Amino acid sequence: MPGEVAEVDLGMTMRVLIAEDEESIVASLEFLMRHAGFETRVARDGEAAIARLSDFRPHVVLLDIMLPGRSGFEVCRVIRRDPQMRAIRVLMLTAKGGSQDASQGIDAGADDYMTKPFSTKDLVARVRALLDGLVPG
Repeated sequence: MPGEVAEVDLGMTMRVLIAEDEESIVASLEFLMRHAGFETRVARDGEAAIARLSDFRPHVVLLDIMLPGRSGFEVCRVIRRDPQMRAIRVLMLTAKGGSQDASQGIDAGADDYMTKPFSTKDLVARVRALLDGLVPG
């Protein structure tokens, strides 16, 4: 359901922003993240992703590198430059498997990187690992 909210340990609602322009991947990621217990929102281009950062305040961004408008690299740099957003975890997603993209993503400030197609189980595990440091334990 759109806007569906799921609770995680300690009653904290974890939010995931999906910044992806390919509709089939958006649908898959939304289903997967909601099924795993996260609240989700979608941005289909770089400018929309930047706008959603302020109004949705995600804990994690699943960020496609090849977004229309501003690239995922640019969006990641915006996140890292803003002191109020630095705690947001960024998992970059790309169809390209080259180490150059991974290196650029890490240089831009990404916390992790996955190449499409990816295992849904691995993606959820990586999102949870990124969130481990955000939930007091």
